[in-house]
Amino acid sequence: MNQNVQPLEKTATLYRMVMPEHVCPYGIKSKWLLESQGYTVADHHLTTRQQTDAFKAEHDVDTTPQAFIGDKRVGGYDALREHFGKTVIREGDTTYRPVIAIFSVAFLMGIAISWATLGTIEVIRALEWFIASAMVLLGLQKLRDVEGFSTMFLNYDLLAKRWVPYGYIYPFAETLAGLLMLAGALMWLSVPLALFIGSVGAASVFKAVYIDRRELKCACVGGGSNVPLGFVSLTENLMMIAMAVWMVAKPIFISGVVGH
Repeated sequence: MNQNVQPLEKTATLYRMVMPEHVCPYGIKSKWLLESQGYTVADHHLTTRQQTDAFKAEHDVDTTPQAFIGDKRVGGYDALREHFGKTVIREGDTTYRPVIAIFSVAFLMGIAISWATLGTIEVIRALEWFIASAMVLLGLQKLRDVEGFSTMFLNYDLLAKRWVPYGYIYPFAETLAGLLMLAGALMWLSVPLALFIGSVGAASVFKAVYIDRRELKCACVGGGSNVPLGFVSLTENLMMIAMAVWMVAKPIFISGVVGH
């Protein structure tokens, strides 16, 4: 076997919009993806609307960019990702990514706050700050679109169905409770607030998912989310309940430990 034989160069052709007033971001992503897979890209710019429309008509496609590998048209950015075996999440697909991202960042915030304030990672305090941070971040997502959240919330929340304003109050209540718990201030307000909204939320999710067997989207990360209503939604509410109970039990627990 001839060891000097060089592998054939991988080439691709990409057509994308590059206009003075608009450069297609998916075109940039497509070029980067092809190059990251080892392809040399013949990058053709469509610099006017007329060029773009003519290209679409010639190849009978509705969108650009369009990538070709050899003589085969692969398609746009999502099609390229599929071609290379990468995950593609389309509009309307259910996903846990938003809530996983929030819980992950909140957990890291709990660790960071513990390190910054105590100079070490104290597990119990870090967990307290984790839950409080998660409440604030989840509340913030709802505050981005209170109207959208309240509409989605009405699909399953037991109290909101009876008293519509509760759907508008909830994002502010969750965020306020989380902020007060982060600060360790006004526990007389934050504890009953978290306990109340957490209990109502847990009962609502449990009924909708595990008793009525309804397949719904969760409003936990705001209106228009594609997070399924279920275990994750229940966890959010149980965390608030646990945090409220712990805030009440903590002084008793600590005094008992110190006493021994």
